[in-house]
Amino acid sequence: MVSVDNLKVEFGVTPLFEDVSYVINKRDRIALVGKNGAGKSTMLKILAGIQAPTSGSVSVPRDVTIGYLPQVMILSDKHTVMEEAEMAFEHIFELQASIERMNQELADRTDYDSENYRKLIEKFTHDNERFLMMGGTNYTAEIERTLMGLGFSREDFNRPTSEFSGGWRMRIELAKLLLRRPDVLLLDEPTNHLDIESIQWLENFLKTSAGAVVLVSHDRAFINNVTNRTIEISCGHIYDYKVAYDEFVVLRKERREQQLRAYENQQKQIQDTEDFIERFRYKATKAVQVQSRIKQLEKIVPIEIDDEDNSALRLKFPPAMRSGNYPVICDGVKKAYGSHIVFHDVTLTINRGEKVAFVGKNGEGKSTLVKCIMDEIPYEGKLTIGHNVQIGYFAQNQAQMLDENLSVFDTIDYVAKGDIRLKIRDILGAFMFGGEASDKKVKVLSGGERSRLAMIKLLLEPVNFLILDEPTNHLDMRSKDVLKEAIKEFDGTVIVVSHDREFLDGLVTVVGTSKFHFMGDAKWLLRQGFETIEKLPYGFSLLALKINPAAPDPSFNGTVSSGECEEKEGVVVYYTHRCPFAEFHVRNSLVSVTENKGIPLKIVRLETMAQAQNAPTPATIFSLFYKGKFVTTDLSACMEQRFDKALGL
Repeated sequence: MVSVDNLKVEFGVTPLFEDVSYVINKRDRIALVGKNGAGKSTMLKILAGIQAPTSGSVSVPRDVTIGYLPQVMILSDKHTVMEEAEMAFEHIFELQASIERMNQELADRTDYDSENYRKLIEKFTHDNERFLMMGGTNYTAEIERTLMGLGFSREDFNRPTSEFSGGWRMRIELAKLLLRRPDVLLLDEPTNHLDIESIQWLENFLKTSAGAVVLVSHDRAFINNVTNRTIEISCGHIYDYKVAYDEFVVLRKERREQQLRAYENQQKQIQDTEDFIERFRYKATKAVQVQSRIKQLEKIVPIEIDDEDNSALRLKFPPAMRSGNYPVICDGVKKAYGSHIVFHDVTLTINRGEKVAFVGKNGEGKSTLVKCIMDEIPYEGKLTIGHNVQIGYFAQNQAQMLDENLSVFDTIDYVAKGDIRLKIRDILGAFMFGGEASDKKVKVLSGGERSRLAMIKLLLEPVNFLILDEPTNHLDMRSKDVLKEAIKEFDGTVIVVSHDREFLDGLVTVVGTSKFHFMGDAKWLLRQGFETIEKLPYGFSLLALKINPAAPDPSFNGTVSSGECEEKEGVVVYYTHRCPFAEFHVRNSLVSVTENKGIPLKIVRLETMAQAQNAPTPATIFSLFYKGKFVTTDLSACMEQRFDKALGL
C-alpha cells in the first residue's frame, strides 16, 4: 500500500536516519518506537506529506487516503463540539454545494439538445450518486455515534470547545480524524491527555478498524494491545519485526546476543588462522597450508553487530528540606464555572512523604484541583498549605511554554542562579543534551526532548513538594522508568496526575502511606469489568472481577448486613491499625471532639483478619456508628468542624 524507499533525513551534518525502506500493508498495526529525538514524529510527518525528506521517496497510491493526528495541535475556540466535528465532512459540503449549483444551472438552461447540457446531466447524476454513497444524507448520525462513542453526551454537542479540558479537545480532533475514515491512520502520541476509559475505547477501535495504523506512543500497555508489528528507529537505522512490542524487545535482545556470540566465534577463528599463518609462514613444508589459510581469511565476511544506543537520562531530585507533617489539607473545597460544578466537598489531607495519584476521567477536575493547590485559580472552601512547603510544579503544557527561539543552553542559563550556573553543561549532559545538542534551538526539539528540558528547570530549585501534571507525556519508555525511580527515591511529598497505567504501577498504591484519590470516578471499576455481586441498603457495594466464572460469588459477612452494631450508646469506631492517618485522627481528633460534646466513645482497633471479618462493617480502615446505626466511612468526621454535620446533630 504505502512504500518507503531509501529514506534519508539530515539536520545539519549528522543524518537523523538513512537507508530506510519498508512497506505499510493494508492490515498492519505498526508501533513506531525509539528514544526521544530518534525521528519518530519526523517519520510520521514524512508519511503524511507534511515534511520532505533529504533524499528517498514515499509512494502512496492515488486512491489511498492518509489521516494524521499530530502530537501538538492548534485548536480552535470559535466553534461548538458539533460544528468542529462537522469539519470532517467539508468534502461532502463542497460536493453538496456543487450539486446545488448544477441543479440551478439545469433549471435555468434551455439548450436541452446540446452536448454541454448532456455532459452536465451526466456529471450531476455521477456527483449525486457519489454524494449519497459518501453518506451525505446521514452524516449527522455518524457524527453523533462517534462523539458518543468517545464519551460525549448529547448535552455536550452545542457547548463551545473552549469549555473542555485538553483531553476532551483531543477527543474532538480524534473524532474528526476517524469520521474521515482514512485508509492509513498516523497517530503521534494519541494517548497524551486521554483518560484510561478513552484509551481503552481507542484500543478497541484501532483493533477493529479496517485500515492500516502507524502509531507513536510511549504507553507500553497501549501499543501491546493494539499493534502486530514493531519498527524501531535506533542510531539512524530501523529494525522491523512483525510482532507486538513486548515480543519485539525479547527478540531484539536475543538477536543481539546471537550476533555477539557469532562475532566472538568469528574473531576467535580469525585469530587462530592468523596465528597459524604467522607461525608457519616461513616453513616450506607448510607453504600450501599457509596459502590456503590466507585465502580462507580473505573470504571471511565480517559479522556486524547492531548498534545499540546506550545513552540514558540520569535524574535525581535534590534532597528535600523537611516540611510540616501535612503539606496539604483540603476541607470542603469546591470549584464551579457558573452552573457547572467541577468538584465539591473535597476533603483530604496529604501527609509528608506520601506519593499521591489523582486519577479519573478527563474533565473531572484533576488538573483543576492541582491549580487550586497552586492558588492559580479561585475556589470555595478551605485549603491550607503546610509549614515550610516549597512547591515544584510541572504543568501539562510545560514543554509548550518554552521559548522556541532560545537554545537549550540559553533556556537553562536564563533561569539558573548562583553556583549552579557552573554546572549547567554537566546537568545538560545528564539529560542527554551533551555536546552540540546543547546548542540546538528549542523549536527543533521533539516533544520528549522539550519535556526533558522542562524537567531540568524544575530541578534547579530544591523543593520538598512535587506536583507533576501528566509528566510522562512525550517521554520515551527509558526516560519514564528513570523518572519513576527518581520519584520513588525523592524524600519529599509528591502529587502525580497521570493516566499512564504502567507508570503509576508500583509508584503509588492503595495501601500504606501512599494512596489514590479518585476524582468523581466511582464507576471506574465497573467499567474495568468488575461486577456488582451484592449491595447493602446503606451504601456499600461488593464488587468482584470474575476471573474464574465457576468460582463461587463472594458475599458480605452476616454481621454487616444490618448496618448496626451492638453498642447503642454514643459513638463507636472501628478502624485498622495499618493506616497511620486513621490512627492519628481517631486517637486525637475524635477523642477530643467527643469529650468536648460529652458523647460516649468506644474505639475498636482491628488488628487481625478474624477481628475484621467479625466487625459489623465492610470498611475496615475507618467506620463510625452513632447510637447503634452506621453513619460514615469518611475520616474527616473526626474533625470538629465536620463532626456535627456527619452525625446530623
